[in-house]
Amino acid sequence: MGTESKRQQRFAGVIQEDLAALFQRDGNSWAPGAFITVTKVRVTPDLAIARIYLSFLNTKTAKEDLKQIQSRTSEIRYKLGVRIKNQARIVPELDFFLDDTNEYVEHMDKLFEKISKEPRQPD
Repeated sequence: MGTESKRQQRFAGVIQEDLAALFQRDGNSWAPGAFITVTKVRVTPDLAIARIYLSFLNTKTAKEDLKQIQSRTSEIRYKLGVRIKNQARIVPELDFFLDDTNEYVEHMDKLFEKISKEPRQPD
């Protein structure tokens, strides 16, 4: 996959900002108790598809919360369209993914901690 153009990056930034505001306002009804963060947005070169990576905090059911959001994609797309109608010609199709970077970092931290506690072998 090549690098994104300035246009793609700018459009992704607009989507990320507006989706973040939507999730802040309506996110509790879609995933009760969870704090939803839009961590990354990637847009196809034709700006027709946006891949949105979400991080869920304060929840143990991130996968189920993601499914809830995926089931409401058309509602979220409509609300996004209302917000970006003056900035975009088309509202892209939205694909939501779970951003598990935080879990990966925690897992790696635990592994390094475990390694550092093991007795060192003499050279």
